[in-house]
Amino acid sequence: MTPIRLVARPMLASMFVVGGVGALRNSKAVAARSKPVTDRVTRALNRFAPQVPVPSDEVTLVRINGAAQVVSALALATGRTPRLASTVLALTLLPTTAAGHRFWEEEDAATRQNQRLHFFKNLSMLGGLMLAAVDTEGRPGVAWRTKHAVTDVRREAKHLRKEAKLAAKSIG
Repeated sequence: MTPIRLVARPMLASMFVVGGVGALRNSKAVAARSKPVTDRVTRALNRFAPQVPVPSDEVTLVRINGAAQVVSALALATGRTPRLASTVLALTLLPTTAAGHRFWEEEDAATRQNQRLHFFKNLSMLGGLMLAAVDTEGRPGVAWRTKHAVTDVRREAKHLRKEAKLAAKSIG
């Protein structure tokens, strides 16, 4: 791991450890604020994957989201499955931002400005997580390896076809 990754990953993850622990400690208060979003998420998940049991209790959903943030943030910070951890964090950040920073609903100008700032801070963090999710650390990614494996298989098949034709000519 490069020195930049060694420092940057824990820095990016730190907000999620703090936020996840806060959501776990204050899940009832967070759940009250997030009810409009948790209702939508629950309905969408039930439509998208009806066979998956999705809790409808807001407190439980907030705790699941908080726990996912803490676990994924620690995985990212320590460099364990950083791409998966970044992806999970990005997915948890979407409902967190939608529930916690609805600046467009605020009446007070100062509160609206503060919520707008946090909304765009989260949007910036989402960009960092997206970059971390596709960072292969200089090694070929799955898409590159798949493309090259297909090319290699085609090349080998072409070679085997030629050999088979030559063998058939020599026999016949």
